[in-house]
Amino acid sequence: MAIDPQEILERLQRVLGEAPAPLHEPRFAGHEWKYVKDCIDSGWVSSAGSYVREFEQQLAALCGVPHAIAVVNGTAALHLAFVVAGVKPGDEVIIPALTFVATANAVAHAGATPHLADSDDASLGLDPVKLRLHLRAILRHDNGQAINRLTGRRIAAIVPMHTFGHPCDMDALARIAAEFGIPLIEDAAESLGSTYRDRPCGSFGLISALSFNGNKIVTAGGGGALLTSNAELAQRARHLSTTAKLKHSWAFDHDEVAWNYRLPNLNAALGCAQLEQLADFLTAKRALARQWQNAFDGMRGLKVFVPPAFAQSNHWLTALILDREEAHRRDAILELTNASGATTRPVWKLMQDLPAFRDSPRMNLECAIDLERRIINIPSSARHGMHHEP
Repeated sequence: MAIDPQEILERLQRVLGEAPAPLHEPRFAGHEWKYVKDCIDSGWVSSAGSYVREFEQQLAALCGVPHAIAVVNGTAALHLAFVVAGVKPGDEVIIPALTFVATANAVAHAGATPHLADSDDASLGLDPVKLRLHLRAILRHDNGQAINRLTGRRIAAIVPMHTFGHPCDMDALARIAAEFGIPLIEDAAESLGSTYRDRPCGSFGLISALSFNGNKIVTAGGGGALLTSNAELAQRARHLSTTAKLKHSWAFDHDEVAWNYRLPNLNAALGCAQLEQLADFLTAKRALARQWQNAFDGMRGLKVFVPPAFAQSNHWLTALILDREEAHRRDAILELTNASGATTRPVWKLMQDLPAFRDSPRMNLECAIDLERRIINIPSSARHGMHHEP
């Protein structure tokens, strides 16, 4: 029996009610106004304010790393991570084809080329089995560098991205990075609060990047951060994010071309208030994920994605996965639900289908192509989990 889009809408409305439901919305129920007003009252609204330091310290503690550098957005964080990790113009960087465009854009901003890799059904992230086979087939090593023998370019990094907040198989990917001598740079933009085998996302690899866009589990109205255990990388990232200005009481000396990427104090104040509520947000998001499991239990033709046993997800976004024979009904479901006020979305268009990255080198992407046809994200705001726990 075929999926009935109307039945999907009805099951959504059992949890959401019939009021309009955004895909994800921020919740401000703590000290947001107090902290932002403090910035305005004190005059410390730009990046020199105390909330920036407090935000960084809280992030580092939450993610189990000694260093956090707050910047203006997640794309800037990832771009800067590539630069300080040694990605050079002309290099290639392994990223999932199934990712938000910011991952690929940040590679391009560093002057490098995205090399597109497939995902797996279990995590929706990079497939370590296929990636190892692919690298064995295309790599040669020259003076300790991993070179793509098909293009002649160095592969400078492998970038796992935790899709919808669900952790990738980081142990397997770390083994691959070590085997081929390629640094691991973690795109943790969607996964604050998620853990892999009880270790926080954002604490793996050489360096990682977070995002605090308005739709993330914690927002600073924008913002991002780099996380690392490497003090030298942290110092360089902080320097490059602050126009490479040399410390001096009055002189304007800048020792290299850099960026003005530092997070303003106003945004950091909002972020601090949000971080104080992270535990409540996580509880609510996980409760909502259980509600969605219950709501769609027994419905033929689809499933609610459940992360692997090694992961404790923040459940940033919940995904319905249509059965393959039902994939052609995706757009009809999207049209009906959105017209009825329940905001649903397909997954991002795959990177090879975007004009800027159409010619990127790639492996076989059959799983990512299959998943793109079948994924529908459904409303995932924390407020629903706070009020409708079954």
